[in-house]
Amino acid sequence: MTLVVDGTRPVETIRARPAGFFHDLTSIAGRAMRAVPRDLAVVMPPIFISLFFFIVNVATLKKVVDHIPGLNYTAFQMATAILLGVTGVSRAPALVLDIQNRYFDRLLLSPVRRTAILVGHMLADVAVAAVLTVPIIVLGLILGVHFTNGPLGVIAFIVLAALWSLAFAGFGYAIALKTGNPSAVNSTFLLFFPFLFLTSAYVPRSQLSGWLSSVADVNPVTYLLGGLRSLVLQPGWQWTELGQALLAIGALGLVSMSLCFAALRGRIKNGAA
Repeated sequence: MTLVVDGTRPVETIRARPAGFFHDLTSIAGRAMRAVPRDLAVVMPPIFISLFFFIVNVATLKKVVDHIPGLNYTAFQMATAILLGVTGVSRAPALVLDIQNRYFDRLLLSPVRRTAILVGHMLADVAVAAVLTVPIIVLGLILGVHFTNGPLGVIAFIVLAALWSLAFAGFGYAIALKTGNPSAVNSTFLLFFPFLFLTSAYVPRSQLSGWLSSVADVNPVTYLLGGLRSLVLQPGWQWTELGQALLAIGALGLVSMSLCFAALRGRIKNGAA
């Protein structure tokens, strides 16, 4: 596009040009990752809590389940500790701050892809969740947990945990984009408690009875725990358990991602109005 100024020769107008989805994605994700060291007060408590309950639960309940043949209760509890550590850890509170200080609105005025804003934060979440599993795994190894498939089993364990963290984080982003309220976002973790305690978090499914057994059968966390535990309790790759774990993550992720992307569209519409 050119402009003519006072009859002189045309002057070329410089316009901002979209940089591409991948560039937008890495820029948003990089900004989110650089902010993590400044938000350690948000990231570190879940890890300390999970490590604390890992040690306490093993010390408290190990003798109670000694009658179950072949059960390594330390390995059994490590999956529960992992879920306590990574569930609800996301950049959703940071996104709320961006909404409150109008940085999010400034992004909407730029050529950046709208979906990259959300997906970039989610990529940072996956990286953070993967890192947060490491202290729990290290403690498990010190306490005698053995990954039956070696380093590949460790990687599979971390990937399952990170994918679960991402699937659950969708609820936090949905609340952040819908409300812009930090208190509402911080309460997202409370949604997880029914999922965790109405399942085989502390004893095997065979020890559950009555209504709790029925609820655990339809609880997606039951199958996620089963997939994680298959990597430390059973020899070889247990494809059925791993497949069920991925299916549970996918089902929860479908719900949470539908909600958060719908909330993103609503936020964009309101910002454009």
